[in-house]
Amino acid sequence: MNCEVVKAGLKKTGMVILGEGLPKHHICNANMMRNGADYAVFINTPQEFDGSDSDAHSDEVVSWGKIRGSAKPVKVHCDATIAFPLLVAETFAAKAKSSIETTSWV
Repeated sequence: MNCEVVKAGLKKTGMVILGEGLPKHHICNANMMRNGADYAVFINTPQEFDGSDSDAHSDEVVSWGKIRGSAKPVKVHCDATIAFPLLVAETFAAKAKSSIETTSWV
């Protein structure tokens, strides 16, 4: 995984992390090989106040170099089975809407 991120070269990289744990750790670490990810979205259910949130704050992740300082990370406190389909659907809906608006019917 580390090699794939390094091969991205000048392209921007982003992370959409569903949940927590070891996969999140490896994805974030892979982006350290190129001075951090350009985009980051974390979707999980644990809350910080009860100590069950294993995710670090985004500013802490920036200090480790896993996310670039210029990035604007987003943390969504929601079940991934609800939030991720909505995120994907909105992405495709926005693309479909823009292609309809730019299509010439003349």
